[in-house]
Amino acid sequence: MLNPKQKAYLKSLAHSLKPVFQIGKEGLNENMLNDILNYLKKHELMKISILQNSFVTFDEAEAYFEMAGIEFVQSIGRTMVLYKHSDDAKNPIVIPTKIKES
Repeated sequence: MLNPKQKAYLKSLAHSLKPVFQIGKEGLNENMLNDILNYLKKHELMKISILQNSFVTFDEAEAYFEMAGIEFVQSIGRTMVLYKHSDDAKNPIVIPTKIKES
């Protein structure tokens, strides 16, 4: 589970990313989930867009991805940002974990 500071950090990294996958009228299926997991294994962070003709809601997609161990970072319009830690990533993301003491 990501805390708000960690989500803010991932949002800043995801700002320049383009959506990699699109969820269309076929909805979510096992093949798409496998492709997303393989992509996250290499990159850890990604954007997915939900097309207007899709019957999938953001809540359904978020619940589906969380069951697979994928962290939901944010949604902007019809785009979702997802994160999953991977030890096999090309350029692993180092998420800040220490909280500054006042």
